[in-house]
Amino acid sequence: MSIFLNIFDLCIIGNMLNKYDKGSRVERALIRMFSDKGFSVIRAAGSGVSSLSPDLLVFRKGYHYAFEVKAWETNNLNIKKSQFEGLKSWEENTGITSYIVWKRKNEPFMFIPLSVFKKSEKSYGISLADAKLIGYKFENLVEQ
Repeated sequence: MSIFLNIFDLCIIGNMLNKYDKGSRVERALIRMFSDKGFSVIRAAGSGVSSLSPDLLVFRKGYHYAFEVKAWETNNLNIKKSQFEGLKSWEENTGITSYIVWKRKNEPFMFIPLSVFKKSEKSYGISLADAKLIGYKFENLVEQ
């Protein structure tokens, strides 16, 4: 086995790191936003790597949320069936309201309840139009 990576391997690794970096930046922005509103925020270990728990846990007296963060520039948000069902199970087990947070460049965060995603053979998904219509805005979650 060669210890050298070919150009294809380097492109795949670079793309994976770019997606991870982008997701981390979006998570850090959410942490700042909620912290500025008096929330305590926990970023889960393995965020962006493991699907065992949500990316962020957000708490303030009377409020508690779990967020799985996606920073994708697509017109449909599709979450792998195993990851989505794991998050749904996590929500049922903990009783903490869970959202998929979708962030697109130059657009506000969309906080989408798990219940509105449509199940397909391999994933759960929602269109951008539906997410904009159904999803909550940041203000909806911090000032109820």
